[in-house]
Order: sequence, then C-alpha cells, then structure tokens
Amino acid sequence: MAKKALEGIKVIDLTSALSGPFATMFFADYGAEVIKVEPLGGEQSRSWGPFLKKSGESNFYGNFNRNKKGVSLNLKTEKGLQMLYDLVKDADFFWENYRGGVTKRLKIDYDTIKQINPNIIYVSGSGFGTDSPISYRPCYDIVSQAMAGMLNLTGYPDQDPVKVGPSVADHVSGIYQAVGALIALHHRDKTGEGQFVDVAMFDTIFSLLENAVPDYTVDGVIDQRNGNIDPSIAPFDVYKVKDGFCAVGVGNDRLWAKFCNYIGKPELLEDERFKTNTLRCENYKSALRDVMQEWAGQYTKKELEDMMDEAGIPCGPVMDMKEVIEHPQTEARDLLLHVQHPIDGDVEVQGVVAKMSETPAEITTAAPMVGQDNKEVFGLTDEEARKLEEEGVISSTSSCKM
Repeated sequence: MAKKALEGIKVIDLTSALSGPFATMFFADYGAEVIKVEPLGGEQSRSWGPFLKKSGESNFYGNFNRNKKGVSLNLKTEKGLQMLYDLVKDADFFWENYRGGVTKRLKIDYDTIKQINPNIIYVSGSGFGTDSPISYRPCYDIVSQAMAGMLNLTGYPDQDPVKVGPSVADHVSGIYQAVGALIALHHRDKTGEGQFVDVAMFDTIFSLLENAVPDYTVDGVIDQRNGNIDPSIAPFDVYKVKDGFCAVGVGNDRLWAKFCNYIGKPELLEDERFKTNTLRCENYKSALRDVMQEWAGQYTKKELEDMMDEAGIPCGPVMDMKEVIEHPQTEARDLLLHVQHPIDGDVEVQGVVAKMSETPAEITTAAPMVGQDNKEVFGLTDEEARKLEEEGVISSTSSCKM
C-alpha cells in the first residue's frame, strides 16, 4: 500500500464554490482527513451543472470535493458553532473563503479560532484579501480577471475583452492557498507555531500578467488585447490550417533557424526584418504573420503537427474536448479517473497532476452528499442525529432540498 504524504493531517474545510475546494482537494488526494463543513442546504456549487443522472448531484461539485468527509452545520446556532469549535481543537488547518468581515460576524475568524487551537494554520481565500479597501466585496473569477487586468489583455484588439475560459483566478489562487498552507506546515514543524495564510484572487491574477506589469512600470506602456500573439516572442501564434487551427511557438533565434531550414525557406534567415526575436516581434503583424499563415495553410492539423514534431519545434493542434479526452496523452497521464458514487455508481473525475514516486495521490471516494458523514465525524447515534436535524443544527441529503 502506497504511503500517504499527508496522512494524519486534519483539515476543517468551510470553503465553497471553487478556489477553496480546489485547494483542499490537494490535501485530500494526498491523504489528509478533510472534513467539509457545509450550511444545511449544501454549498453553492451543488447547484452548478452538469448533474449526475440518478442522484442529481453536481459533478462540478463532485470533481473538487472527492476524498473528503461531509458534514452540515448551522453556524448561526450556539450548538452548531460549538460543534465546529470541537472539531477545531485537534485540527491542523482551518480553511475558509468568505469575503472580508463575514468570519468575524460568524465568530470563526482567525483570532477566535487560534484561541481554541493556538497552533492552527488558518487559510483564508477571498476575492480581495482581508486587509484591503475592498475586502468586503464578494467576488467571482470573472470579477477578479476584470479588475486585475486580465480581461483587458485577452481577446482581439478590435473586439470586446474576453474572460479566459476556465476559472483561472479560482484555480491558481487555490494552488497558492495550498502552497502557502504547506509552507506554513513546514514552518510549524520546525517551530510549533501556526499562522494566518491570506490569498486573494485579485493578487493571483496580478501575479500572472507577465510583461504587462513591467511594460507599464518600466516603459509606461499600457498593453492591450493582442489575440493569440505573444508581444515578446515571434512567431508565437495560432494559424488556420486545412481542417482547423494549430499553435506554433518559435521561442528563440536557434529555433527560428531550425524552423526556416526545416520548411525549406532559409532565405527568411537573411531577411533583415526577421534576424532577431526583437525584430520578428516588431515586424510580425506587418510581414511575418502572413508568411507563417501562408505556410501553415497548406497542411492539415496532423501534417503540420507531425512536421513540427520531427523538426523539434513546439506545436499543437487546437483540440475540442472530445479530442482532448480521447487523446492518448490524457489516458497515459491518468487525467480522468473513476470513483464509485453511492447512488450513481461509476463516475469520472479529473485526475491528479503532481505525480509522486513515493507518496502518490489516490482518489478513493466520491464527493460526499450533504451531511453524509455527520454521525461519524460528530460521533452521533441515529437518535442524536435525528434530534439535531429537528433542531435545525445539522442536515443531510434526505432532510434538505438541493
């Protein structure tokens, strides 16, 4: 049986939607006991499709909450709050992604929680952080992409700004939360000292803007939408081929020479407009893009991919979801895995990215239904659970409407 890197670690997870559940998913996949604490009706992402056919459970929710135990608590009741405090006493992590001010109102802020467990590592994921002028604002991915500059950089110059497709602010801030948590855990292992970890989606998007930041701070240039073109590398773009599109990235002068010789156009190497990467960037839109498009348009996706593969030039076809899921790479990397849902049976979830040689992750259980593990986690008898449900302190799938 494989060793579990985070076995023995206990996480109290009050997060909802995406960034927090994505972060705590890593801990659950690597063996930590993650107890997901939801409000009585379940957290908001349970209403986001697609939905499993038999149970009606959200597979969006299911992807990011696998391997976790699920309980439900009404934190606005004195009894529910005390039951949460009892869980905190021997926990390693307390995780939440409320907007600023909410945790203090609920009496679950860092100062309160560390009074119960002084060594706790408290992770807060939010839209704007806990100490900013707009920390009180609610936030979703599209808002953070808009306010931190990403929307203004995404899309084509003659069209409206476009959100990056998947929720990149949620996903990457979730990764930052997990990394921050592990750094804090390492520090605690050395010193015994817990701490507060604060990650904001606005900050996350700002950290991903690459040259757009120094372009302004160094040169005073406000970058604008540029389509698929990389303003600092050329050719680095998506080209139309006979049966779709292909991305090609010629990232340096060495690859440019290799590319020109391979496609039988060594004369491009002597063209003064294309001799260096800087010159190619300057002359891309006016000249080089047309050269590249004329060349690429002669081939199918497969033909162009095979040629560039042989030449050692980074290239890939633009694939739809069917093509991605059926690609041998997806299977080889175990990017879709099977888990058994108590009602729906076999369900596919996205796999684990970080492959560990000695302590591999495992996906062993489906995401819990509302209050599925109330009795186990709180040590309740059937009668005690029934009484707490009647009092509105806890709930389960059978006692609430999703």
